Amino acid sequence: MADAISRIIEELESHQNLNPTPPISRSTLLELQSFLSDDGSYSDPQIHSLWHELSSRSLSLSSLINPIAAAMDSDSCSLSLLAASVYLSLFLAPRTPVFSLFTPMSLLSLLHSIRRSLRPKKENSSATLSTERPRKAGGGGRGVRGKRARVLNSDDEEGGGASGEREENELDIKLLFSVLDRLVLVLGLVHLGRFPDSMKSLVQTVSEIPVLGLDLCRNSRNYKRLCEFCGSILRQALKPEHGEQDMTAPEVLKSLSPLILSAKSQARDFALVFVTNDMRNIAQDSNSVMKAMVNLPRYLSQKAPEKTDARALAVESIMEIFKAIEFGDQVGFIEYVVKMAQGKSHLRSLAVDLIPKLMTSLEDPVGSEQKHEVEDSWKLRCLTALIQRCSDSAAGIRARALSNLAQVVGSIFGDAQECVVMHKALGLKHWRDGGVNDLLRKRCMDEKAAVRKASLLLITKLMALVRGSLDAEILKTMGMACSDPLVSIRKAAIAALSEAFRKFSDRSVITEWLHSVPRLITDSETSIQEECENLFMELVLDRVSKAGSTAFYEIPNVQDSKSSTKNFEKELEALYPEGVLHVLEEICNGEVTPWVKKICTSLGKKKRLRPKIATALQNVIKTSESLWLSHTMPIENWTAPPGAWLLLSEVSSFLPKAVNWDFLHHHWKLLDKDGSRNKLKSSTVAEGIYEAGEGLESNSVSWAGDRVLLLQTISNVSVELSPEPAAELAHDLLKRIEGFNMHSTEVNAHVKALKTLCRRKAMNPQEADALITDWVDQLVHKASDIIDMYLSEEQEANKDNNFFTPPRSSGRKGKRVSASSRLLSQATTAVYTIGSLVIVCPSVDLKAIIPVLHGMITSGTHEARSEKLPGSTFSVKQKAPALYIQAWLTMGKICLAHGKLAKRYIPLFVQELEKTDCAALRNNIVVMLADFCVRYTALVDCYMAKISMCLRDSCELVRRQTFILLSRLLQTDYVKWKGVLFLRFLLSLVDESENVRQLADFLFGNILKGDVFPAQPTLAVSLSIGLESGI
Repeated sequence: MADAISRIIEELESHQNLNPTPPISRSTLLELQSFLSDDGSYSDPQIHSLWHELSSRSLSLSSLINPIAAAMDSDSCSLSLLAASVYLSLFLAPRTPVFSLFTPMSLLSLLHSIRRSLRPKKENSSATLSTERPRKAGGGGRGVRGKRARVLNSDDEEGGGASGEREENELDIKLLFSVLDRLVLVLGLVHLGRFPDSMKSLVQTVSEIPVLGLDLCRNSRNYKRLCEFCGSILRQALKPEHGEQDMTAPEVLKSLSPLILSAKSQARDFALVFVTNDMRNIAQDSNSVMKAMVNLPRYLSQKAPEKTDARALAVESIMEIFKAIEFGDQVGFIEYVVKMAQGKSHLRSLAVDLIPKLMTSLEDPVGSEQKHEVEDSWKLRCLTALIQRCSDSAAGIRARALSNLAQVVGSIFGDAQECVVMHKALGLKHWRDGGVNDLLRKRCMDEKAAVRKASLLLITKLMALVRGSLDAEILKTMGMACSDPLVSIRKAAIAALSEAFRKFSDRSVITEWLHSVPRLITDSETSIQEECENLFMELVLDRVSKAGSTAFYEIPNVQDSKSSTKNFEKELEALYPEGVLHVLEEICNGEVTPWVKKICTSLGKKKRLRPKIATALQNVIKTSESLWLSHTMPIENWTAPPGAWLLLSEVSSFLPKAVNWDFLHHHWKLLDKDGSRNKLKSSTVAEGIYEAGEGLESNSVSWAGDRVLLLQTISNVSVELSPEPAAELAHDLLKRIEGFNMHSTEVNAHVKALKTLCRRKAMNPQEADALITDWVDQLVHKASDIIDMYLSEEQEANKDNNFFTPPRSSGRKGKRVSASSRLLSQATTAVYTIGSLVIVCPSVDLKAIIPVLHGMITSGTHEARSEKLPGSTFSVKQKAPALYIQAWLTMGKICLAHGKLAKRYIPLFVQELEKTDCAALRNNIVVMLADFCVRYTALVDCYMAKISMCLRDSCELVRRQTFILLSRLLQTDYVKWKGVLFLRFLLSLVDESENVRQLADFLFGNILKGDVFPAQPTLAVSLSIGLESGI
């Protein structure tokens, strides 16, 4: 022991006059450690001898402390930690002059040693260290040990280097733990109140240890122990003897703030647990610590990062600390957040994220249970601040505020008191009285997609709070959003509009939903198509199934002289609530029907249609008939609820067994019973459909529409018919077609039904084709006879008028005009029937009818014609415009089936398109030429400049139809953007019709985005160059 003390003293004397002081050697530190501590118990005689020897040699304690501090500052991690351990052990030795040993500089060296030990090791540092050690041990009589060491080192390099590094790492951790353990004990002896800078350095270093130790501690047990040491040191630092808590508590929290605001890690968890548990316990006895904790959320709010993910973690951390403070202090922080919502952009963003968390975290959800205090509640102020941020100048803040407001609205559902606050803040007392309406309208049309999506989400959540009916402009805005270019916004709009449909059964909501959602069945996004199908199943089919699930009502007769159609409609609506009849009626709308058909077809192919929907629709029709008869009104004036037959005709194709044949047969006879009255109507309609130009969009007669849909239903279920009813039905259909007195839509339905019946009842395809050919030939011959009869009578009448001067008496002339009118109606229907037959059976023999049609479409022209052609001696165009238009239409259908004929007649179609004054004929010819372009592209392409002239037609319908057809041809690449076509399309942007302008805006907007023509990504650039060259 005496020799060890002598060696220590000699080394200290050798370092006494050197500047800077060299570090104490490792051997000296080990000798000091050997008699300073032995298994945790200190040797009083040995340390006393050391102090005595220092005093006898006139050496101050600084001569010992300074070399140890220099060793703590050395680059060697093991030497530095060893020096730190020895230095702290000196404080713990009995009767040690603590105040003489402690200096601020030595504490800084100690902290520096701890930091260095936590830094990641440089690559190959352990290998370098292992190669140096054998060389140091190679002198004198220890050469063998040196060689052995070199051999061991060689083995480590080959395969044992990793284990050596791991052992060294574990050794460093153990030594670090001993240093931290001693530091906790020393802080109980040394009071740092007189050294505020040292105290600050200690707190900062200890706060960094959990972050630096993540790499050093390779298992959770070691890291947990490291954090326990850090917590113990910080608890010691918060004691009053280490300085005023007004200073130390804020410093501790300030040092821990970077950990609290960092990414998710064990270090962040340590900091949060220490603040919310340890400091909260200390704060119960210290107002200074409590004050620091209360101010910590505000400090973190100022230091919170601006990036979204990091800000979200900051909000979580702030809320953890917020829950640890008292209620009064929580309200104070809420007031601070409300004021922060008016600050800079990053503070507004943080406030917007904090407000929803704050509103749902307090035990008192509305701030006051008294109704008269609602206006002064803190929650109302939070909502007001959040609503103001919905109109923030920054788009990101607007979107986040709307999303968070939707979250708040969704969280208060079912709480009456909170609903009162929400209604007060949003102005939802009456939905139509403004309030949030103006905000939603503006935000749904916002230029930023995130804002539009968030506003739609808010509308969805607000449905639960709305009283009364929805605002019409909000509905329209949601419907427009269903056509947004972005998939996410379309989905949000679908959800919002569907939620409105679930909540309200107003006609306006039903109409907007059916006009906006079903059309998305053709969306490019598969998930939207599936969502469209699911919603149609839920909101339309299931609703109808539920309403008509019970057996139809047998309603007794009501002897009431005041019975009227209005009373009937009211009673029928009362039987089917939830707007079921409105849904069925709107399905018949021409803009909705195509999408409904596509959805039903898709659901049917996927086998998702259930028989109960067919049963429900039959019950609805039966109930309507029974109610009508109960009012003693004539059955010939009754029609089924609009849309019922349409939906039944679509679903019956996939549910043939669910439709009762007796039901269909009854209504077939019922609709056919009043045939004589309907014949006259069909004649009138047939003549009026194609009359002069502008009245193109005529409405179908309700009875004719029902009969067409009934025929489609019958053809769908015909496969289930027994032979006798099937034969009877086929005979009835054929007889009605041969009468040539039906509306055009009925003609198509009868022809298609007869064809379907033949195919389903034939034993094989060859037999079916033979049956179809037989009755098609029969009908063509009879139609030719009707046409010839009309043309012959007209020629005779022209001759008689030419020979008789003055003309015959008015009585005989009136009878002839009446007969001629009936014959004209039959001839017009016959011509139309021929066109339908050609579509059904393209191989039909038309040698006799083509010259007749040619004579009709060229009658009245100046070109030379053979007088043998019927219709060549008078102008059919002037005498019978409807027949003239139908002749062109039928000729077009024939050309679609016969390519050689099309090659001859396509120039004639283009010539008529340029010359005719009839808008109906121009419209029909444009449609036919579009079909020709698909079938005979090369023949039509040269006439595209003339066809595109219809984009400037005087009739809006012709312009709109031309625009749609050409757009489809361009999209499918049958037509190219060349010549004047692009320039004429551009003129549609300033068309006088709003409908045409909207189509043009949609087309060119999607061209710029590359959505309409994905195969031509540079189309917008090419068109711009072409436009510049054209100008």
